[in-house]
Amino acid sequence: MSNVPPTSRFDNKVVIITGAGSGIGAATAVRFAEEGATVIAVGRTVQKLRETAAAHPAIEPHPTDVSDEEAVGVLVDTVVTRHGRLDVLVNAAGAGAPGTVETTTTANWRQTLGVDLDGVFFTCRAAIPHLRKVRGNIVNVGSVSGLGADWNLAAYNAAKGGVVNLTNAMALDHSGDGIRVNAVHPSLTDTPLTQGNLQNPQMLAKFYERISMRRHAQPSEIASVIAFLASDDASFVSGSHLVVDGGLSASNGQPNMFVD
Repeated sequence: MSNVPPTSRFDNKVVIITGAGSGIGAATAVRFAEEGATVIAVGRTVQKLRETAAAHPAIEPHPTDVSDEEAVGVLVDTVVTRHGRLDVLVNAAGAGAPGTVETTTTANWRQTLGVDLDGVFFTCRAAIPHLRKVRGNIVNVGSVSGLGADWNLAAYNAAKGGVVNLTNAMALDHSGDGIRVNAVHPSLTDTPLTQGNLQNPQMLAKFYERISMRRHAQPSEIASVIAFLASDDASFVSGSHLVVDGGLSASNGQPNMFVD
């Protein structure tokens, strides 16, 4: 599914997008580039970033591990030195491993929190002084798993829940500086992290029982919402949590009692 950009809302803007090697991050990089931005695509895998960059000449690959505080500082300094400004930060990098609190290893806990939460903190902290200069903004990619819990995903739930309230805190602390901070929260989306669910007919059927639109999302559909929040079309939106879940959260959790 493709969403055609209606305008060039990001002409002359410089945008950093983490997790841009695949999935939502890659789709978001293409969306911003198509709307006129210079896009710095950030991720850990060079080849994946090159594939993203090949989709549009305005996308520049920049390999960085967002859980590495020093590397994130170098990333932001390099971008601002090269381009003279930073207008938008999109935190789309994600990692996760199954497990309860009892079964999650310390290594998996730290990796998940390192990418999903520490990475957001490091990139935002490095970016905010530059965003302040241009009244820029931040869009964090959370998850419905940060708004409510899943079975057997304790670390991921904790990390994405942290992103929710970190978004709130930054919106309070920095809106007075002209910096808007918002988040999107997808449900099941066609990304490399979800292929186990998408390729399992029984599991997919269970998802479709709960998602009222009876399908999963394409990364471009999440990217279009991110682009809205980052644009002047959302100029009075800060501290917002936009759920992009096909109607999943419209339910109170009870089953359909009127199905034949």
